[in-house]
Amino acid sequence: MNVKLTLRLDDHLIRRAKRYSRRSGKSVSQLVADYFSLIDAEEEIPGTKVSPRVCSLIGGFKGATATEEDHRRHLEGKYR
Repeated sequence: MNVKLTLRLDDHLIRRAKRYSRRSGKSVSQLVADYFSLIDAEEEIPGTKVSPRVCSLIGGFKGATATEEDHRRHLEGKYR
């Protein structure tokens, strides 16, 4: 169930949030919800501090078929 939440923020911060929202393709509400989810996730694993950028990568490689050997070959080719 979604419930309305009113936040009071500086005008400049709101403009930046809306600009970021347009670039990311997510609503400001979704950005706030994502941030609140990260706060909650940090509390679930005591002593763990993961940056929001790293948290955004979670699940990004589901179904990937690349192996360590594939990665090694890629690096060898890149740095020859």
